Amino acid sequence: MAVLLVLQARGLGDLLTAVPALRALRRAKPHDRIVLAAPLRLKPIVDLIASVDALMPTADPSGFRWDAPPPELAVNLHGSSAESIVTLSKTRAERILTFRNPAFPELSGPEWEPDMHQVDRWCHLLEYDGIGADRRNLGLVPPVSTTSRRDCVVVHVGAGAPARRWPADRFAAVVRHLLALGREVVLTGDEYERQLALGIAARAGLPVGRVLAGQQNLIDLAATVAEAALVICGDTGVAHLATAFGTRTVLLFGPTPPRWAGPPAHLLGRHAVLWTGHVGDPDADTPDPGLLQIGVTEVINAVDKQLSKRNWPGTGTDRRKTAYRRVG
Repeated sequence: MAVLLVLQARGLGDLLTAVPALRALRRAKPHDRIVLAAPLRLKPIVDLIASVDALMPTADPSGFRWDAPPPELAVNLHGSSAESIVTLSKTRAERILTFRNPAFPELSGPEWEPDMHQVDRWCHLLEYDGIGADRRNLGLVPPVSTTSRRDCVVVHVGAGAPARRWPADRFAAVVRHLLALGREVVLTGDEYERQLALGIAARAGLPVGRVLAGQQNLIDLAATVAEAALVICGDTGVAHLATAFGTRTVLLFGPTPPRWAGPPAHLLGRHAVLWTGHVGDPDADTPDPGLLQIGVTEVINAVDKQLSKRNWPGTGTDRRKTAYRRVG
């Protein structure tokens, strides 16, 4: 049995954009063993993808060690950096599939195009090697949670960096509006964002018991997102989870354009994407100026519109394409 190694040692959102590529690889190599090098904390979601045979815990390519016989193929879904290519080269793989890097002229591959959606990027890499990929194949089967929160509104207050984090007082204003509508609201985030979420709850008058940030494991978070009537968040892994489960969203984008990382526009979806057109540093230490241009009124209007939409009978999603709406 041939072994295929795939490197994708990034976060939740990056993993979810690679789902169509992983499934394409599974279809093309049904009898091979696919090993994914990714962070251990993502294993519950990797299991939901159902295209990977084994997870090799890897949080950073520089710390990756491959002690098994050389894989037949090593696929770089991590990026085009020299570091990721060196990591795969050390496995002595018979063949490496990666985007072109001038530091490795002996390796052929497609050119890295900065202005490309991440889902398209990974599918394009496989297509370069003759493996067809279906960009629509993003869906996940919802996991079962011990506590059902069906039809709640999830407000995910965190983000991977301050640049992508909408201000707490604005989130609180949106939560107050939702409570006035009589909606059940829960606040989500990781353990580092619990204090932020508690502060937002206090400003909004939301009971502490509705603050789930830091209290859920990844599978429970995923189940909450899957059952929600609506998810409100920034450019985060939770946004990609909502896309995977067909959950309606209001997404606040900045400084990364939604055409790079938002819900793919060609897919059936339920997504209201707010973006002011400003492109900046997604890892900056302060909120992006473009993100700050998205006001409470715009978000509340989008929330009301999303909540007013009727579900199509017998489906998990409505039959509308994702709409990127530029605000400001």
